[in-house]
Parts: sequence; structure tokens; C-alpha cells
Amino acid sequence: MEVFKGYVDHFIYKNEDNGYGVMVFVCDGEEMTCVGIFHDVDTGDTLELTGEMVEHPVYGEQLKVTEHKISVPDDAESIERYLGSGAIKGIGETMARRIVKKFGADTFRIIEDEPERLAEIKGISERKARDIAIQLNEKRQMRDAMVFLSGYGITNAMAVKIYEKYGDAIYQILKENPYRLADDIEGIGFKTADEIASKIGIKVDSDYRIRSGVLYTLLESAQDGNSYLPKGLLIRKSAELLKVDEGLIEAQMDNLMVERKLVYKGEDHVYASSYFYEEQAIAVMLRELNLKLPTSKAAEKDLESRIRAIEDKRGIELDDLQRRAAIASAQNGVVIITGGPGTGKTTTINTIIQYYAEEQMDIVLAAPTGRAAKRMTEATGYEARTIHRLLGVGGIPNQENGERERERIRFEKNADNPLEADAIIIDEMSMVDMHLFTALLKAVIPGTHLILVGDSSQLPSVGPGQVLSDLIESGVYNTITLQKIFRQAKQSDIVMNAHHIKGGEHFVMDNKSKDFFFLERDNADVIYKHMIQLIRDKLPSYVNAQSLDIQVLTPMKRGPLGAENLNVVLQKYLNPQDDNKKEYVYGDRIIREGDKVMQIHNNYQAEWEILGKYGIPIEKGMGIFNGDMGTVKEIDDRMKELTVEFDEKRVVRYPFSELGELELAYAITIHKSQGSEYPAVILPLLGGPRMLLNRNLLYTAVTRAKNCVVLLGSRDTVNEMIDNESQLKRYTGLKERILEVED
Repeated sequence: MEVFKGYVDHFIYKNEDNGYGVMVFVCDGEEMTCVGIFHDVDTGDTLELTGEMVEHPVYGEQLKVTEHKISVPDDAESIERYLGSGAIKGIGETMARRIVKKFGADTFRIIEDEPERLAEIKGISERKARDIAIQLNEKRQMRDAMVFLSGYGITNAMAVKIYEKYGDAIYQILKENPYRLADDIEGIGFKTADEIASKIGIKVDSDYRIRSGVLYTLLESAQDGNSYLPKGLLIRKSAELLKVDEGLIEAQMDNLMVERKLVYKGEDHVYASSYFYEEQAIAVMLRELNLKLPTSKAAEKDLESRIRAIEDKRGIELDDLQRRAAIASAQNGVVIITGGPGTGKTTTINTIIQYYAEEQMDIVLAAPTGRAAKRMTEATGYEARTIHRLLGVGGIPNQENGERERERIRFEKNADNPLEADAIIIDEMSMVDMHLFTALLKAVIPGTHLILVGDSSQLPSVGPGQVLSDLIESGVYNTITLQKIFRQAKQSDIVMNAHHIKGGEHFVMDNKSKDFFFLERDNADVIYKHMIQLIRDKLPSYVNAQSLDIQVLTPMKRGPLGAENLNVVLQKYLNPQDDNKKEYVYGDRIIREGDKVMQIHNNYQAEWEILGKYGIPIEKGMGIFNGDMGTVKEIDDRMKELTVEFDEKRVVRYPFSELGELELAYAITIHKSQGSEYPAVILPLLGGPRMLLNRNLLYTAVTRAKNCVVLLGSRDTVNEMIDNESQLKRYTGLKERILEVED
């Protein structure tokens, strides 16, 4: 690493959100191009840079900056350059020259201590003098704070966030309770705050530390789908995290309850308060929506006749359960329709839509993911949108009262601006978590028919809760479980084997099927070889699809047949290095034009656009979500960004600094495949942790395939998954909240 001292002449490019910039830096009279994170740097600043010289293939030699320090100009020439750079509003080069000519190297002291003297300069009023002093003081205070925070390992970008939140109060906050940062600042979790506290000298058994650790443990448990934890488990997990006696934990839990940050339900269930009130809100809103239209026997008979007339018109014949679902959807505010593959959910939905259309009702269709919405559109002929797009992501408001940004996503559609619909049909409800369901219900007014469709045997949502299962188990809402497997579906071994799996039955793996194959292999390298042959050569023509449409699903993220290793291998053979394809290396990963990628976090601030014939945007919006898949279209080295085209032709540009939001997606975990359907699915199964090899996971994977399933690996592993009913238990209380409000 080399060290360079000089000043910033100008910025070629700067991203104000993440601080990434390209600047021209003058050192010993020579200009040099520098790239790095310069969140707090202005034109004219005097800097000390640490970095290494690298050769860019397009832009030549440049300094890749790993660290920078800002120093206050201390000579007249540097002061004049800084003031004239535009860093202080209201001062240009001419005014800077006058000020420095008057006060020389003493300029900064004059501005800070005797700002009224600036009025001695022609063109500066007393009001302008005060404004200049305030600006300079604010910049100095921020820089002092950043130097202070950097001593605790906090990056410049994060330091800016912290200072903007607290201002000069940061020093007192860190001294008394650094754990406030974990509550108030997005991007700082308990562990970061704990490291800072350790450096400051906060005791291990500090009350603040224990309270923060308990809340952190609860919020982390939500990552596993929980909305609460049993008291004993919470105490044990918190004690393990904090490495303190369990007795100290329980005492602080009582204090958190007094502060209304925790809610005890019964003697054993402990909630972070926001999660408890969210479950309660769902129950109350559903009660208001769950209206039943008063009907006479004659009216009910007439309704059945109208449904049968729709059957005749469409040339179909519903079974009794399908017909009951259609009738219930006309009579009730909330209806749940569930069932496995091939049981006629789509036919039932289409009948319900036809009935609503004949009633001239406004109908809205939605699903949790872009792929699921696309499938719904194709199956019904009506436009379906993602729930996020339906509600209209409005971004993230400023933080208030210490709430986390991630819990406070704002949607344009809400109680004050509800959806204009007479009937709303949501498909793939098993994927919908409690946060998204809350947002949806807020935008639905009583009197609207809400039809929730899904397969309760699928994996639950990635986010907290198991909404569909809890609604069904409550027994409060009119629920129809479709059971008959229709004749056409019976011809599909995908459908039939899915039902065998669901019922815990081993199925025949003799490769006499047209759509379900098993290749027994006992070596990961051999599985790689066959997988590549299948994706590249065999399956595309068999299922009439492109190679990129064929999806590898795996139970695991790590291991020889985990998603991470599989993606490295598959990228090498399916999208190899090519002089005509640009690529970008970050960390130990390579991303290349043409790569299949997936968004792995909800990003409500990401801007997308759909481009028309000549590359002109015809639609714009916000929000790219966990599980959205796309293709890398372009890597722009000059702009330091990468362009991805997602489903629905939504184009998103990612700065290189934000590529951690993307993963290669030639292979994905089964959890990430929820709500999607692929022409063909390949499942490599060769042992692994028992917790990940269960019936529910195998069932979900098999039902993701439309035309073909190929199992590669061990027959014993497949049968062990069918036999293993165990699932990771989720602690949710929505069922209880529903029953409470119904009493």
C-alpha cells in the first residue's frame, strides 16, 4: 500500500447513496485518478490517501483507495482552494480569494471564532457571514465525529448515517448506551454495537447490553420464521449470545416489558411488541372483512344454478368441492381454497372470476412473486401483479422513535388509500409472510371479497409467520380443501408422485415415466457432469425451453451439492469466460454478462424500468424482492454498474458496491423456489443434514416442475426424505390472536 497527500480537484462520478466515487486528485502538482468510497469528501478537500495503483483495462492507471483521512487546510493557498471549490455554499473562487487575501492562514479561525468579521469583505452581509460559519462548523463537526467513530471500526458511510441521526449527541450516546445504534440505525446490528461497546469499556453484564441482546435474539428468531419465542428458549438463547447468567436475562426481560418493548402472552410466549401487535392487527382486520352475505335457500339455489351455467358455458364440470368453493366466494368476505397439484385450483379460480365478471365486479389478481403472478396471468387470462406492485412500494420513510427501517416499509395503497376492487384473489398464499399480509389487509376495505389460494403442504414463507396454515387451523374462515385429482393430472407422474410424497408413500423410480426420472449416482463430480449434460444438451429440446429456464434445486446452501458450489460449476460450463462477455470480480466471486442471478434481499428503494422499442422507459417503479430472478445484460466498467433484466422485463442497475444483493441462480435452494414454476427441475440428492432432508422440502421441489423432474443421486436419500416428517418448528400465535378476537 502507498500513501499520497494532496487535494481533490474534482469528481468525475459520485454516488451520493453509497459514497462510491471516481475523482481527480492532485499530489505534488500531478493529477491522478482515484476510485473508492468517499462519502464525506468534497471537492477542494485536503486528503491523505492509502491504496494501491491498479491498471484498468479501459481507463488506465488509477489509485484504488482503501482508506482516506481528511485534514484541515493550514496554509493560505490550500484554504483558498478549499473555500473556492464550492464546498461552502455562497463562496466561489473570487470570494474565496478576497477572504484569504484579508485573513490569510488565520481564515478558518476567524470564521469559527469571529464570523462577524467576514462582513468586512465586500459582498458578504452579516447574515451570509453567519451562514458561512454555520456550514464550516457543521462540516468540521461531522468530520470530527467520523474520525471519532472510525476509531471503533465504523466505516465512513455508516458514520455519516450515525451522525445524521444523532448529531453531536453521538459522543454521549456511545458513552452511556452504544446499543441504541442497533435500535435506531439500519445496518448496525447488535453484534456491531456490542463490538463498539466492548472497545468503549461497557461491562458484559450492563443492563443496556442485556436488553439489546434479548431484543436481538427475538428479531433474529424471526429470520427462522418465528413471531415469538417460548420464555425458557429466549432466556437460554440470550444467555448463550451474551455469555451471562440466565438470571440476569429474566430480570431485564421484565424491564423490557415495562418499557413496552416486549409482550408476554400467557406465561410462556414472549414477543417483540411490534410482532404481537401485528398478529393482533391481522386478526382484527380479517374479522372486519369476514362478512357473510345473508341468503335464503332460494337465493342459494339460484347461486348454484348460476355457477352451473358458467360450467356449461365454459365446457367444464366442477366437482362438489370446487362448486362449493365458487359458491362460498360469492357469499363470504374471506374464503380460503387449498389443495395439492392437479386438484383443480386454477379451474376453480377461473369459475370464480367468471362469476365476478358477470356481476360486473372489479377484480384484482395478485401473487407474492413475479413468476407466480405471470403463471396466474397465463392461467386466467386476467392480469396478475405481485402483491408489492399491487400495493405500490412507496419507499422507506425517515426513522422515528427508534423503529427499524426494515419494519416500516411504506406502501402507496393503505387504509387511507385503499385498493379499488370488489374482489381480490391472492395465489400462492403459503409464501406470504405476516408483514406482507398486514400491508395487504390494510389496503382492503370491508365488503371486498378476499379469496386466498394456496397449498398448505408447501414450505411456509421465508419471512416470519405461517399465515396460510394458521388461518386454516383457526377454523374461523370458510375453507375448502380440494381433494380430487383430475384425470388429466393423473397422467402426470409429477402430480402423482407429489401426492405420494405428501402422503408419506415411496414411489416407483423405474424411469418408465415421461416426465419423472431418477438417475442413481453416488459421486458429486459425476452428478455435476450429468447435470451439465441435461441442462445444456438433453432437456431444452425435451421440454421446449432454453437452458437458462431449467432450474437446479437443492436442499442446501453449502456442501458439494449446495447452491454455492453448484453455481460455481454451472457458471463455468453454462456461461463460460468469453472475450465478448464482460465480467466483474468481487471477493471470491465472478459475475459475467449472461449470468442467471437472483435478488437475495428485499430492496424497496431499488428503481426499475421497463423499456420500450427504442430503449425508452415506458414504465417505472420501485422495489426488487428476495427471490426475484433475472439475467445480467450489461456490465459497465465506466459507470461501475451492472444491469439486470428481471421477470416482466424490469431492468435494474446495480452499482458494483451493491452486488452483495445478487447471487448466481443456476442452482438455488428449494426455499428460494417457492411460488415459481419451471419447465424442468433437476434435484441433486446425495445425503445431508436430516433437518434439511424432509418430506415438506421434497414435495415443494417436485411441485415446482411443469413438464419434467430429474432426481440425481441416492435412492435411499429420496426415501429418507419421504419418511422424514420433521420440520423446523415455527413459533407463531396468529391462530390464537384470531380466536381471541372472535370470542
